[in-house]
Amino acid sequence: MQSVILAHEVDFAGWRDAARRLAIDNVAPEQVHFSVGMPDDLFAQGHDEPVGAPPPAAAPAPGGFTVSRALMELAQTVIQAREPERFDLLYSLVWRAQHGERRIVEVVTDAAVQRAIRLAQSVRRDTHKMRAFLRFREVPEPDATRYVAWFEPEHYIVEANADFFVRRFATMVFSILTPYRSVHWTGSTLEFGPGADPAQVPDDDALERYWRAYFRAIFNPARLKISAMTSEMPKKYWRNLPEAAAIPELIRSATQRTETMLEARPVAPTETKIKPTPAPALKLEQEYGPVHPGSLAELAQAATECRRCHLWEPATQVVFGEGPQDARMMMVGEQPGDQEDLAGRPFVGPAGRLLDQAMKEAGIERSTVYVTNSVKHFKFEARGKRRIHAKPDLTEIGACSVWLAEERRAVKPALLVMLGATAARAVLGRTVTISRERSRPIALPETFGGNSQGLVTVHPSYLLRLPDEEAKQREYAAFVADLRLARSLLEP
Repeated sequence: MQSVILAHEVDFAGWRDAARRLAIDNVAPEQVHFSVGMPDDLFAQGHDEPVGAPPPAAAPAPGGFTVSRALMELAQTVIQAREPERFDLLYSLVWRAQHGERRIVEVVTDAAVQRAIRLAQSVRRDTHKMRAFLRFREVPEPDATRYVAWFEPEHYIVEANADFFVRRFATMVFSILTPYRSVHWTGSTLEFGPGADPAQVPDDDALERYWRAYFRAIFNPARLKISAMTSEMPKKYWRNLPEAAAIPELIRSATQRTETMLEARPVAPTETKIKPTPAPALKLEQEYGPVHPGSLAELAQAATECRRCHLWEPATQVVFGEGPQDARMMMVGEQPGDQEDLAGRPFVGPAGRLLDQAMKEAGIERSTVYVTNSVKHFKFEARGKRRIHAKPDLTEIGACSVWLAEERRAVKPALLVMLGATAARAVLGRTVTISRERSRPIALPETFGGNSQGLVTVHPSYLLRLPDEEAKQREYAAFVADLRLARSLLEP
């Protein structure tokens, strides 16, 4: 038996180098054991035999040592798990990948793969909790103010998340203390230290009072679901959350507050109504004649003859909206893509499939939603045999605005979800910054098909363009949260 001792709990580089050497030397998984310590050399001699002298288990795979990127990405996450045998588990997957099972991580029915995936999921949940429930408290120092936070992670996630907090709080001098590792940011340098004690964090400051006041202000007693709240924010985190002190009282008073709200006189919504500014569309109506109101089928047929802008010429066909005429929710995107242009249907390409997945997770049936685009023809640039998406300009958006307006008059949705900046521009008639206006209801003018609300979020194609897997997961979760909010706005 060989023993490989790694420098620390998340020594990914040490594990990777050791795994590579062992796999090339044909050391089978049952002949090696990884552990954590502080040796002089990475490889320590085992009690059975010296390193590098195992009997050959199988011929190495031809072409040297190569494993898939997916396996390495999985390993980088799993190595953060608080599981003593995680290194051995990962090496067994590397061994199998090197000896014929090249796509082992795709075999989700395999017991070892399932175990690794469960560990990775647990690490990601812990990462989410750390980013959501970390609270800084102010600690005055002679030269500057330092902000200190205490967190008790389930896994070894501090090192992997340090850069996230540096990016978010780059101008702060802060320390994050945990039982096994501490991280300190000086404003220019990131440093790691040993574990700490919660007594090193102050009990109260202005920030803590702010959190309590903010939580009380946003708490809606009518939407209280204790099981859902404790599932998302487990009680073990409450002792480190300043706002958690208010939770018992808010729960006790929720019923009475709800009854008071129901008995109170209704008040007008406080959202600022958007003034419609469809100037380009009005000019085009004078030039080409108005679009006559009709059913969705009649409008779709009329749109096939649309010549309001030049985009009809290179496009295969018009791509009109799709869905029930009595839909309570309408989703508006930017324009059809390559696959939509060929199929003649909206949201059937990669972005559409991602939208379907997110809607399913949010509890929205696509068959109940009317989906359409601001621009009805595919705008693209030809590069060889490929057609590359090109962003529509204001003239093209204005040319199609009459079709969007008629779709809204025909459907009269209670909620209109704007997917991306182009859709928001087409609906609201102004430039929209997604990060500033997403995830909040917007009262829409009655001119466009009755009383309704709008909700701005990202376009699913934005998620597909993100190069970083962590960013994709984070932004996808935020997108699903927006869709859940959309669904809740339609609930009685």
